Amino acid sequence: MNKDQVKGTAEKVKGKANEAMGKMTGDTGQQVKGQVQQGVGEARKQWGNAKEEIKKDRCRVGVSVKGDRQKQA
Repeated sequence: MNKDQVKGTAEKVKGKANEAMGKMTGDTGQQVKGQVQQGVGEARKQWGNAKEEIKKDRCRVGVSVKGDRQKQA
């Protein structure tokens, strides 16, 4: 996991908490804030997922993350 995946997941959790608090108190603004946070968190998590996939693909073709060629066995 990279930092974007972790931070995205954390943002989603905060969003769920805000949405739940808004529902409990009847605060529509708080609910919307929570929903937006969840969306932002999901986007960041997906960005992290994409970065991980690129990293894996580069390793599969013999290119390290830094751009150096790995020795072929």
